[in-house]
Amino acid sequence: MQKLFTQKYLKTKQAIAYAAMSMALVGAVLLGVSIGTVHIPIWDTARMLFYGLIQAPVPESIDPTLENIVMRIRLPRVVLSGLVGASLAIAGAAFQGLLRNPLADPYTLGVSSGASVGAVMTIFFHITIPGIGIFTLPLVSIVFAILTIFIVLFFARKIDRTMRVETIILTGIIFSSFLGATISLMIALTGEELRQIIGWLLGSVSMRGWEYVWIILPFLVIGSIVLYMHANELNAMAFGEEQAKHLGVNVQRKKMNIMLAGAILTGAAVAVSGTIGFVGLVIPHFIRILIGPDHRHLLPLSVITGAAFLIIADLVSRTIIAPSELPIGVITALIGAPIFAIILMRQRKKGRS
Repeated sequence: MQKLFTQKYLKTKQAIAYAAMSMALVGAVLLGVSIGTVHIPIWDTARMLFYGLIQAPVPESIDPTLENIVMRIRLPRVVLSGLVGASLAIAGAAFQGLLRNPLADPYTLGVSSGASVGAVMTIFFHITIPGIGIFTLPLVSIVFAILTIFIVLFFARKIDRTMRVETIILTGIIFSSFLGATISLMIALTGEELRQIIGWLLGSVSMRGWEYVWIILPFLVIGSIVLYMHANELNAMAFGEEQAKHLGVNVQRKKMNIMLAGAILTGAAVAVSGTIGFVGLVIPHFIRILIGPDHRHLLPLSVITGAAFLIIADLVSRTIIAPSELPIGVITALIGAPIFAIILMRQRKKGRS
């Protein structure tokens, strides 16, 4: 009886979390599109988005100039920031579940630094792969992200045959520092690309049109589907790799699939927005506090919450010192670092009690 009550309570919590986070995402989109140099009433914004969604003509009562601002300038930026936030959050949730460590995310494992090196090299050497065009940047970033995760795992195995989680994370941090130095070297050697590379490294979704949305979208869809298909395996690995093997999980194969999907998500996000930290670190923790560690719900809720969080962070970055803009990475660090510290302190207190 008590078990039935507990399951019912958990399902209610999960349903409330889905509803609350979905409403937060809708609210974030409306605020992100409405607020700016030109303020647009939320009701007008909602009407324009609705007519755009059903591809119907906008009523004449709405100013065409405002429609242009909403549909061509603000909406693609808001959508892009949401997709980047979703990619980083679900990748962080998967890495934390796989490695059973709250400090694991695309940045501490060096994946994002590898993706950054690929993106900076593409900008630095003006690389364009024939037949791919605008997809060159994300593809090169993803390739470098995947190479980085393989190199990190290779050296972690050389250092420690058992490949303990702490060894993997420390190896990732070392490689992240090395790759950061490589980026600094390219910046020192660059000329006219300097401003573009520096601006990109600070993290931003400014001046990105719909083409950037189409760049990241397929990778987000593919990576998220692969990770969600491995939700049960992530739940099994939470008890340890040996236990997961006893439950019939092909640990090595599933681990590789999860890491590749995380690298794809991280590489695509870094390619379109630069380096934006703390999203993949903080959002999964927040969701675990709300609904527990079940990855069948943790992964989709991380997508929704990560999208809402980065949309709000981008809104703050472009309005707090308007008309100038702060890099979005600065905002996520200022918001994310204190939240992460609070979460860690709460977990430490729970562990002691």
